[in-house]
Amino acid sequence: MKPLTKHLLAKQQADETIFVPYIMAGAQGLDKLSDEIHLLSEAGVSAIELGIPFSDPVADGPVIQAAGLKALENKVTLRKIIQHLKQISTSTPLVLMTYFNPVFNYGLEEFMNDLTETNVLGLIIPDLPYEHQELLTPLLKASDISLIPLIALTTPKERIPALIESGDGFIYAVAVNGVTGIGRNYQETLDEHLASIQQISDKPVLAGFGVSSTEHVARFRKSCAGVIVGSKIVQLLSEGKQAEVQAFIKESIME
Repeated sequence: MKPLTKHLLAKQQADETIFVPYIMAGAQGLDKLSDEIHLLSEAGVSAIELGIPFSDPVADGPVIQAAGLKALENKVTLRKIIQHLKQISTSTPLVLMTYFNPVFNYGLEEFMNDLTETNVLGLIIPDLPYEHQELLTPLLKASDISLIPLIALTTPKERIPALIESGDGFIYAVAVNGVTGIGRNYQETLDEHLASIQQISDKPVLAGFGVSSTEHVARFRKSCAGVIVGSKIVQLLSEGKQAEVQAFIKESIME
């Protein structure tokens, strides 16, 4: 069992709320990344998802797109982020959310080798289909890094077990059709959908996209192990509201 899976399973078995915040690495400048990671860790998060800025972020809504553009304006790259992460010490597992193009341009083997010198224990690559995971899986087998699968509302039911089997760390259940963002309306059948995935999964299932309130967290905890919160955290950090970020996380975990 890989370290991220073991870490999150222990929380699930203890009936703790798994809370994974998303931040865009470098949106406030790479010199602020260490402070942001420590801020989130002190709030008690389970892991931290770090977004990698990319010019064509097909899964990202307006708030995260704006943060990505800001990071790109700051001349932030995947290589610079990884070099920076090598200098950051944290006990909280880190998960990189990146598109495949930056990884391919980096060089797959060099990318994986460099990650072993950081606290990155998970990878989310939304535009790498299940059928092409073999581009990375041979390199992942020899590492502690989990490749986290995404399951959409439109994923055929017969495909879900294969996605669960192929992944590690946790199962990312996309809670809406479309991109990330605050103020999304959820389908009435969503809770049943999440519960059905959690029932057949041997790994924690986390709901993401649009999660922006303690009420959302409380709702999803009835169906799965926890949540991923992106746009709300990114927005608050961009406004310099670090205290509100910590308060929101702590209140959500206590729900």
